[in-house]
Amino acid sequence: MPEITVYSGPNCPYCTKAKALLQKKNVAYNEFNVKEDSAKFSEMMERSGGRKSIPQIFINDRHIGGCDDLYALNDAGKLDELLI
Repeated sequence: MPEITVYSGPNCPYCTKAKALLQKKNVAYNEFNVKEDSAKFSEMMERSGGRKSIPQIFINDRHIGGCDDLYALNDAGKLDELLI
C-alpha cells in the first residue's frame, strides 16, 4: 500500500471531498490538521513548494496537489495505479 498524506484543516469542504474519494478507494491515509499544528503547516509548505491552500495531498512523496488535482488524476484514470 502507498503512503498517503493529507494536510487538511477543520470545516474545509475541499478536504472533506478529497478524503471521501480516498475512502471510496479503500486506502488508508495519514491526516494532519495544519490549522492546529504550525510545524505540520511548515512541513506542508516545504513539501508542496510553498503552497498554503488545503488540502495538500501526497502519495509516496509525490505531490498530487489539492482536491481538484486529486479528482483530475482520478478522472484521467491515473489515480488507481498510484494506489497499488
